[in-house]
Amino acid sequence: MALAVALAASFACAGPVAAASASVAPSATGQSAHAGDAYGPGVSYVVRGHVHGLPALVAVLRARGIGVQRTIPLIDAVVVRVSALQAAALANDPAVAEVTADAKVQLQSNGYDAGTDANSAFNAAELVHAHDAWDNGYTGSGIDVALIDSGVTPVQGLAADGQVVNGPDLSFESQFAGTAHLDTFGHGTFMAGLIAAREPGTGANSSDTSAYQGIAPDARIVSVKVADAFGRSDVSQVIAGIDWVVQHAHDPGLNIRVLNLSFGTDSTQSYVLDPLAYAAEVAWRSGIVVVVSAGNNGGTRLVDPAIDPYLIAVGALDTNNTLSTTDDTVARFSNKGTSSRRVDVVAPGVHVQGLRVPGSFVDQAFGSSGRLGTRFFRGSGTSQATAITSGVAALVLSSRPDLTPDQVKRLVTGRGPRRAESGPGFSVPDAMRAIAAAYSVRASTQRFTRSDGTGSLEGSRGTRHVVRGTPLVGELDIFGNPVDTAALAAQEAQQVAWDGGTWNGATWAGASWAGASWDGASWDGASWDGASWDAVGWLAGSWS
Repeated sequence: MALAVALAASFACAGPVAAASASVAPSATGQSAHAGDAYGPGVSYVVRGHVHGLPALVAVLRARGIGVQRTIPLIDAVVVRVSALQAAALANDPAVAEVTADAKVQLQSNGYDAGTDANSAFNAAELVHAHDAWDNGYTGSGIDVALIDSGVTPVQGLAADGQVVNGPDLSFESQFAGTAHLDTFGHGTFMAGLIAAREPGTGANSSDTSAYQGIAPDARIVSVKVADAFGRSDVSQVIAGIDWVVQHAHDPGLNIRVLNLSFGTDSTQSYVLDPLAYAAEVAWRSGIVVVVSAGNNGGTRLVDPAIDPYLIAVGALDTNNTLSTTDDTVARFSNKGTSSRRVDVVAPGVHVQGLRVPGSFVDQAFGSSGRLGTRFFRGSGTSQATAITSGVAALVLSSRPDLTPDQVKRLVTGRGPRRAESGPGFSVPDAMRAIAAAYSVRASTQRFTRSDGTGSLEGSRGTRHVVRGTPLVGELDIFGNPVDTAALAAQEAQQVAWDGGTWNGATWAGASWAGASWDGASWDGASWDGASWDAVGWLAGSWS
């Protein structure tokens, strides 16, 4: 970020992308994009039973020890991943009518082909088995994902009615009609798309590589803007945003169950005291799954608030530009954590395809290397990995809305066979495994020392500060009002930190929720004009 908070992302070109095939055909090998994963090695096959014979077919497969990847009741069929020898044996079974190799549909194109790009949103969804969740009816429907970031611009994929709801704009741009709520930086829209993009007039489709779809395409984004066109934001703005999400999570028409925080500071303060970690932990205790970036420093210590062990801390997975999972590693820039607090999971985070915001800061500054056609951009960072994991959490909650955050964390980060690197490894989220898994409620309860939030606001900032003539330092919010962190923590615990549009004694936003947008903020635009702030430090990590 260019401030006290660092957006955990970079945007970069992955190099030339092969043109799409000129005809509709399966891949040369016929293999699923990620063979060798939780469903076993081999090729994907559609195995069709006789009319009304689906139960008998499933029984036969279970007797043979073959797992069902997904069912297709319309034709009494299932999809399995087996070797050619197993497929031949199945074809001779009396309960089986037909066995055919499965293949993804790839539309004819002379340009970018998401099916062949290992780092496309399509293949990210394939890798975390979001497609299998969709095919079983779990698409994120009914789940709102709060996104505290740089806003969301309604580009194609996020422009349909009801896809994005604007919460308060707490950024330095809130006073200007042409920038309020919109993503002038280019980061928030990218994250929103990875979580819940959906092409106009389409539903979740696990075989269409031409439609850009997020991990949970039927979830809804609730955008809380805190950063301006240069990524400038202060920790006080972020904490205010988290507090707003907690207090309004279940307003009429809202159901915020996931909070995405794709940023972090280099604070060295203990999470037990840290006000930023505490605010995120209060959200967790309030029934919201908080998914946070591990950081892009390539170091050990996680960034704040990922230092809080209650939350889901996400590192970045590098596919090494292949569709195979056998060569996947943790990205070199991704923080891994320490023995006392390491990342909980890793997800695709290198050269990931995301939605572009034409004219945004990122688009103008890095378009020559990061732009992918006219609609997309490539980004690398634990930000992208966090957004993908938030989408997985939304899928799990859409299947089992009664789950607690601790239970969702246990399911999403469960130690399945998919690992990146050897030894203890780093778990990769598997949406379908999480949805289908059995779990113990008691075993899911986390018992770490709780944060009390009474530490220093300045400590939460670490070395990053917004600057307006002089850096904003000490126990002050962006209005220069003193922040009593102990008093604020008590208000947050009772979910009363916001009083209408007032937070910490100042009016930050209008007092009434309008359903589609939060009424205009009441800041003094002349005193808090974003143009008078210097960009310092937000662009953490490498940009190329």
